[in-house]
Amino acid sequence: MAVDWIGFGYAAAILFGGYMGYKRKGSVMSLMAGLVFGLLSAYGAFNVSYDPRDIKVSLIASGVLSVVMGMRYNKSGKLMPAGIMAGLSLLMVFRLLLLLVV
Repeated sequence: MAVDWIGFGYAAAILFGGYMGYKRKGSVMSLMAGLVFGLLSAYGAFNVSYDPRDIKVSLIASGVLSVVMGMRYNKSGKLMPAGIMAGLSLLMVFRLLLLLVV
């Protein structure tokens, strides 16, 4: 069993980003989204650790987050946090799809 360290790191980045959004701006929505998507991503990384082809949860979480944060980046034009999270999420989607091919 190989642990999906990249997936767990991605989940930690989402959780940390949600916490920082709450801490700096007082955004409860950022905190809730960070918790929901971070925990979903951590669960997905756990699944991928046991079966590298079980990417459903991770793919849905990172796909939805890439679309939502991409739209926020397009609207605001701010690289931090929307652009970075959209980019990380899109990279995670590509990585997960690559796991199916290999």
